[in-house]
Formats: sequence, structure tokens, C-alpha cells
Amino acid sequence: MASASTPRKASGELRLTELVRKFDDFVAVAGIDLVVPAGSFFALLGPSGCGKTTTLRMVAGLEEPTAGRIFLGTEDITHTRAFQRRVNTVFQSYALFPHLNIVDNVGFGLRQLKVQNWKRKAMEALELVKLADRATQRPRQLSGGMQQRVALARAIVNEPEVLLLDEPLGALDLKLRREMQLELKRIQSEVGITFIHVTHDQEEAMTMADTVAVMNAGHLEQVGAPADLYDHPATTFVANFLGQSNLLPLEGFTDPGGEFVTAHAHGTGLVVERAQLPDGVVPAPGDVPSGGAGVQLGIRPEKLRILGASDAPSANRLGGTVTDASFTGVATTYLVAMPWGQELTVTRPNDGSTPARPGEQVTLGWDPHQAFLVPAAG
Repeated sequence: MASASTPRKASGELRLTELVRKFDDFVAVAGIDLVVPAGSFFALLGPSGCGKTTTLRMVAGLEEPTAGRIFLGTEDITHTRAFQRRVNTVFQSYALFPHLNIVDNVGFGLRQLKVQNWKRKAMEALELVKLADRATQRPRQLSGGMQQRVALARAIVNEPEVLLLDEPLGALDLKLRREMQLELKRIQSEVGITFIHVTHDQEEAMTMADTVAVMNAGHLEQVGAPADLYDHPATTFVANFLGQSNLLPLEGFTDPGGEFVTAHAHGTGLVVERAQLPDGVVPAPGDVPSGGAGVQLGIRPEKLRILGASDAPSANRLGGTVTDASFTGVATTYLVAMPWGQELTVTRPNDGSTPARPGEQVTLGWDPHQAFLVPAAG
């Protein structure tokens, strides 16, 4: 096994081409096309039932695709048997052998293959996950986080091209989960192989992955770097699933070039006064539906500001009433009711400024470059 000083780089990208998986009349995966760069930390993110685990199982060889192809480098592995693929999987359940010590658990597969130096390789894998000093202990003597690292060492000891992680941190408590997120990033960087991590946890995906693919109902909604998906979601689903978004319905562009907009909520009058849209995001006039119908302006809660008397005037301003204030430690989250009935969420750091109180009239503002546009549909 490659040591930390000489990481083993994955030799080829993973490509899914028009991949479909049907179960009778139910379409679990609906013809997705996806490229996972070699040596990357890639996350498949989505709610339960979206098709992400089914996709992972097809890559692992545990499910047969209904249609489409799977390539690892130049090799078509669509119908290759699971044990013949250069792919290993780590599941949420550790599946360690309770009667074997840790080094024997890690080296079990190598022993079955009659690898002569299996113990040395197993110890190298344990050193990588910082558990070499626990080699002679049994699984029951280790914490949940340690057992997960043993399962990870067992998966990487065979030096796969791709390591699949199916909700591997779901059984851990919050503190351990955050520690393991950092550990997984470190280990992936050291071994240099491709990690594909399936999760429904948005924070987990954004913390660890170089690239995130957001899935919904068997389809890919958007693929990109975590910051790009967060700052520039392509759909309403991504805007609401990857964090939280305030979405304002836009019913009329007053400027054909889209520089400024007057937005009206449905039948209740003026919503946004001179709301400047972000540069480079505004559709060309010919691409905007008549009257701006079907377009929403999105602002993340932490990008909205409660304007004080000493703040500079904002080109974007909304007046409303605070209905709730929730203290969360580093910040306070406010709900602010707008005159047309919508409640906006505002997150403000607890930096010593005077907190707003329920019932208080406030004015909200935001930087136009921190907003985004998404279609209203979906």
C-alpha cells in the first residue's frame, strides 16, 4: 500500500453515461450523465429516495443498470462483477468481525487473497487512520468513530481506484461526525484515490467535497464546487436544499437590460424598491419571460441585513415586522413578515449590536451582487 509520503493517484476518471435504473414502474435513476475526476473528493447529495444510493450501488456492481454505461478510465465496467472492479465500499454499518482484532479485520481481504505481506499492508492502513496503536484490540473496545476508521482502513488497504462511502458518518454523534469529516478529507488527500461520498447532509457535502452533485427524483439538478452551488444555485430545489434561501417572486422588469427591477408579489403591490440584480446573472432581455413571470430573486439569510440609522442607504430595501428571534450562539435568526404575507429569514451575527425584538418594524437591505435568480417553477 502507498504510504502517506507517496500517495497513490487514481489513474482514470469515473464516467456515467445515460445511466438508468428502474424497479418495475419506478424510475430510481433517470438517465444521468456524470464525470467524476480522478483523485477527487466527490459528493452525491440529495434527500432520501432521490437515487443517490442506487447510483452508488451501480458503480459498486451491486445493482445492474437498466440502461447506460459506466466507465472507469478507459474500461467499461457496466457489467463487470463487483469483486472484479477496482472499487471498494464503506457502509454506514461498519460490519467488523467482533472475534478478530483490529489488524486482522483490516487485513482479512488480503489474507483471503493469500497476500504474503498482508500484516505490513494492514498496519500501514492503520497508521494512515491513526489507529496503529490499537491493532491488537477488538472492535468492541473502540469508539464508534474509531470503528469507522477501521472500516475505512479495511476498504483502502486493497488500493482501489475508487472508494465509495454510503452515508458513512450517519451513525456518529455530531461532534464525532465533524471530526471524521476532517479525517476523511485528510485521508483522501494522502492516499490520492477517488472518493465518492453519498449523503443527505448538506454541511457534510460542502465541508468535504471538491465537487458536489445534487440529485432530486432520479435526476441531476446541478453539479459544481460547493461555493458555486451555494452562491449561484441553478434551480429552486438547489437553492432550498443546499442551505436556506429567501425567494422573492418577480413580476416585472422595469428596465429591459435588467439593471433594476420593481418586483410585485401576487396582487399585493410593491415588494422591492429599486432591487438591483447581480451582474452577470441577469438573463438577456429576450430570455426573460414577458413581465418577468416565472423568475425569483434569491437572497441567503446571512446576506440580508437589518439596517440601522447609521447604515448607508441600500439600493435594495424591504420593510417588515420581526415576528420571531431565535438565539443560536454565534448568531440570531430572525423571521421578518413582509406586507404581502411572506416571511423572510435573516441571520445576524451576535457581534454586540442591539438585537431586534418581535413586533419591531425593521428595514432589510442586501448587496445586489450577493443575490441570485432562479426559475419559479420547481
